Amino acid sequence: MAANTNNQELSNLPYIPLEPFTGTDPAGGDALVEDLNVWYQAGDISFMIMSTAFVLLMIPGVGFFYSGLARRKSALSLIWLSVMAAAVSTFQWFFWGYSLTFSHSAGPFIGDLSNFGFRNVLAHPSVASSRIPDLLFAVYQGMFSAITIALATGAVAERGRMLPCVIFMFLWLTVVYDAVACWTWNPSGWSNKMGGLDFAGGTPVHIASGAAALAYSMMLGKRRGHGTHELNYRPHNVTHIVIGTVFLWVGWFGFNAGSALAANMRAIMAAVVTNLSACVGGITWCVLDYRLERKWSTVGFCSGVVAGLVAITPGSGYVPVWAAVPCGIMGASFANYATKLKFLLRIDDALDIFAVHGIGGLVGNICTAFFATNTITRLDGVSSIKGGWLDHNWIQLPIQLADSFAGGAYSFVLTCAILFILNLIPGLHLRASEESEILGIDDAEIGEFAYDYVELTREVLNDVEGDNLSSYSAEQPIHQGQGRYGVAISSGMPREKIVNMSMPLTNHRMYGQGSADHAQ
Repeated sequence: MAANTNNQELSNLPYIPLEPFTGTDPAGGDALVEDLNVWYQAGDISFMIMSTAFVLLMIPGVGFFYSGLARRKSALSLIWLSVMAAAVSTFQWFFWGYSLTFSHSAGPFIGDLSNFGFRNVLAHPSVASSRIPDLLFAVYQGMFSAITIALATGAVAERGRMLPCVIFMFLWLTVVYDAVACWTWNPSGWSNKMGGLDFAGGTPVHIASGAAALAYSMMLGKRRGHGTHELNYRPHNVTHIVIGTVFLWVGWFGFNAGSALAANMRAIMAAVVTNLSACVGGITWCVLDYRLERKWSTVGFCSGVVAGLVAITPGSGYVPVWAAVPCGIMGASFANYATKLKFLLRIDDALDIFAVHGIGGLVGNICTAFFATNTITRLDGVSSIKGGWLDHNWIQLPIQLADSFAGGAYSFVLTCAILFILNLIPGLHLRASEESEILGIDDAEIGEFAYDYVELTREVLNDVEGDNLSSYSAEQPIHQGQGRYGVAISSGMPREKIVNMSMPLTNHRMYGQGSADHAQ
């Protein structure tokens, strides 16, 4: 009797019944003649809108993270680039990016323009899941496009001009990201058909952005003073790094869990492994740096958190909870040691984007081949895969490697081509002048500063050096005074020493690796 009463009470609740989509209209129907909401659960819609906002939160997180690692005089430029990346990518995504990536009639490499300008993007079930409409899927995936280019353009740190970088954003998203994302996530894509497993962006987001950053760093050339003591400094604002890490960490829940494209058990599993891998990654990197420096580095911990998040991204909807531990350990460890690659390659990857995102994404794709299992995939009640090595599907590893190296190579080569052409166009040369680099990109390109006292320090430096300083040679001492940023200048100190001390302290490394890099 009580059970019948409960059933009657439930039946009176204002639920919208879920009905299967049977329409033929490419837009999903006409809202003037039918209710377009009956094909979707309100909970799924709410969950995906929230996840979209979480991924958006990651973009200023990238800006703060990069800003804290750069020198003080170029800190604002990196925040500016991250928020500008959101604006440029959003327009590009609306203009033709979404159509080139997720059109229902896409080819194996890239889509067509059937959804140009969001044409017919409304209530039709999305190409990736019948549980959410095209429009919601489009705005959610647009945030992935934004975070990817924000990650990549950190490569311009301290020496790149803003205008060419903004134009590069639009071109790179069109030529590189849209193609790689299409073949990875669109059901018509060659990697998707081959059986590649990438839940939330190991190749399209991390490997592609890491390879692009490496190419951009190579095409720009080394920063002024690279390889000398002038660039051997610490992060100028560790608080910014921590704030950026927190934004990224929180946003990654929407990034990975939201990739389930519905509020279900698979989304919960993705959230759990995401957090666990981040924690393990942070501990791992911190311990590795302690081994070298005997210091518990905050920057090292934050770096490891990001590396752990990167490594779990492609497998977050495929692997069991325990697999997050080896993913976090291996992701942080390989990324930590990969920070040495820039010395071997002789490329000034100022923020080590390739090490953490390129190598970290590759490690994540390989871990997915090892630990993916259909047991986890079926948690959404719909999807099914052959699994990875846990399910004795040995071929999954070469499939993952093929997807990874194809995405990385494609991004690197096309990035070099785009930048080479841009640099030939009058007014679009990539690199800032030496004077601008010395002055700082904030002042030269933006005319604003991250900190009010930058103006004050300029006056202090002028007062100290004065007109007489130029008359001294590098060997001649100057009088006792005060240098830039409060650095004391003692009597008998050579001018060369003062000039070096007047530079703000920061770090040429994005991630940890203290004494090892100083040895370089």
